[in-house]
Amino acid sequence: MSQMFVERVIGLLATDEALRRRFVTDPRGTLDELARAGMQLTEFEAWSLASLDPGGLERFARIIDARLQKADLQRGAK
Repeated sequence: MSQMFVERVIGLLATDEALRRRFVTDPRGTLDELARAGMQLTEFEAWSLASLDPGGLERFARIIDARLQKADLQRGAK
């Protein structure tokens, strides 16, 4: 069952701009947030996800059709 959560986290990171930005700034904190929301990850899975290359994650996100993306409308808003 845990593989399903790994795939969901990767999918969220690839399609949710705000989540991806938080993840790049604070990978473990963002994964803890997702865990509190019900994403069940083993310690090894969390460590592996936290170690993802931010540049690679951003490149992956850019190749996904924009219609599948969740835009961050608050970006830059204060």
